[in-house]
Amino acid sequence: MMDKHVRLLRLAHLRQESRWPGYRCIGDYHGGVYECDFVSPYTRSAGNVDAELMILLQDWSCDEVLGDQILPERLSLGHDPSRATNKRLKGLLQRHFGLELKDVYATNVFPLIKLGAISASIPMRDLVRAAREFALPQIEIVGPRLAVCLGKAAFDAVALASSRSRTGSLAEAIESPFEIGRTQVWCQAHTGPLGTNARNRNGADQVTSDWTCMAAAYRRREKLPGITLAEEGARAGVAR
Repeated sequence: MMDKHVRLLRLAHLRQESRWPGYRCIGDYHGGVYECDFVSPYTRSAGNVDAELMILLQDWSCDEVLGDQILPERLSLGHDPSRATNKRLKGLLQRHFGLELKDVYATNVFPLIKLGAISASIPMRDLVRAAREFALPQIEIVGPRLAVCLGKAAFDAVALASSRSRTGSLAEAIESPFEIGRTQVWCQAHTGPLGTNARNRNGADQVTSDWTCMAAAYRRREKLPGITLAEEGARAGVAR
């Protein structure tokens, strides 16, 4: 069987060569300083190709951000460690799985660069196409036991690309994991402020509860021993 690194490099080259109307490419900025041999630069910090856990964020960046000054951390790490999205993701991984970014494989469902600001939307048809061409092959190559899509759009894109139905709400998506081969695919709220605040309503830390339930389900499925502090909290009534 072809080496995982070789197969993933071929996907990276496909991304580098892709030109979609209405989008730019990672190599278009600052003389290609952000270009890399990954589908997503995020994988620079989270490139364990034998990981049991995979993270799929929606998209990496936008034209407005990348057109600004070069950020050394984004260049070396593939992400901005000062952003709330990344801080919260790292905390959730550590609390619920005892993992750091380097222990997992992380990528973006949509690997091209959208025009406009970071909040600009991407049509679902384009997310589904990207999921079919890039996300599903990465799941198949890495073969994680658990793949976590951050945000309903990312989850729906992977589901639709896998010939499954689109969910009606974020809550429904979180409660509707499905399997791709050996991999169980879950949805969780995006770890950015908008996604987190939308889920954490009425002062409840629903995001922590959601991750607690997912981690517990994963351990039951894999017949893993032990209990985390998060699960102890769930037993005390924190989780739903």
